[in-house]
Amino acid sequence: MEPIDERHAAVDAYDFREVHPNLRLGTASDRYAAWLGQVYPLDVWGDHVEVRPRKTSRGTFEERTLPVASVDDYFQHFNVLELDFTYYRPLADTDGKPEQNHFTLDAYAEHAPPDALFILKAPQQFFSRTLRRSRGGQVSYEPNPQYLDADAYVRQFHEPALELLGERLVGVLFEQEYGRVADSPAPEQFVEDLDQFFGALPTDVQPHLEIRSPHLLTEDYFRFLEQRALGFVFAQWQYLPPIREQWQKCGGLFTAADGNALCRLLSPRGISFDDAFSKAYPFEQAVPEWEDAPETQRMILDAVALLYRAETTDTMLNLIVNNRVYGNAPALAQRIARRVLDEEDKRAG
Repeated sequence: MEPIDERHAAVDAYDFREVHPNLRLGTASDRYAAWLGQVYPLDVWGDHVEVRPRKTSRGTFEERTLPVASVDDYFQHFNVLELDFTYYRPLADTDGKPEQNHFTLDAYAEHAPPDALFILKAPQQFFSRTLRRSRGGQVSYEPNPQYLDADAYVRQFHEPALELLGERLVGVLFEQEYGRVADSPAPEQFVEDLDQFFGALPTDVQPHLEIRSPHLLTEDYFRFLEQRALGFVFAQWQYLPPIREQWQKCGGLFTAADGNALCRLLSPRGISFDDAFSKAYPFEQAVPEWEDAPETQRMILDAVALLYRAETTDTMLNLIVNNRVYGNAPALAQRIARRVLDEEDKRAG
């Protein structure tokens, strides 16, 4: 680690790579043109902004993004990057032929520095119980015929991801959608199904599980994570309890076999994706009403407390921040980093 005054100066410049030896700071996705002047040099990328529409239930928004090549500048500021485009479709088709996401991930691998680290979202095709369908403007949720298909997951995602990223792939995030109690399996059956699935997967990449249905976060579930050495994802999200309560539910343990933990700050509790998106848009600065809200302050304190729990067990905390939870992910990372460095100043006496 650099001296504390140099770390303060780096954080002032949105460089979060040397905040704490047990912390990797990163973001959920990258390439946001809103981060020009924070993460991306305006004179390099200002003339390379791509514009596309983003439809939500709150209207259509203009998304401004940068080319994949900007990832090299991203890693001059952050330690790790979570990529979520892999959630929407696999890297290969059923015959193993590369699909579009394969070529996109290949571009990331080409343009990122050799020491870059990635966390990929597993495709929903293999881990979501239901899939969202839209026909004629009507949205429905249908049972997923490939739910927990281990062979297809390995062939269409795991193997090609490793081939492209190798040791730069430090984790796979398995995110499962929220489900009501009435629409969910019995907790015992849920754990049994997951145990069979993960027991059939290779162990060369660490899995991290984010289950968004609080009623499925039972003692049996946390025992399963510990026995399989799978990571529990601490998430700030709409229907989940605060991170501090999640820590208590999991028995105060980090369970991943490789000594990594994953915490994701995604959206304010009690606020839907579309509401959070529209409120945070265009992602250029903190949302004033969220900036000093008690919920935001608690989230930051919980994330910092989780880091110091990780320190006591020699665990590496991968802390992923999202625009939707604050308004601007680099500004939130800066606020968290300053809170950590203030604590380091106190400890140094």
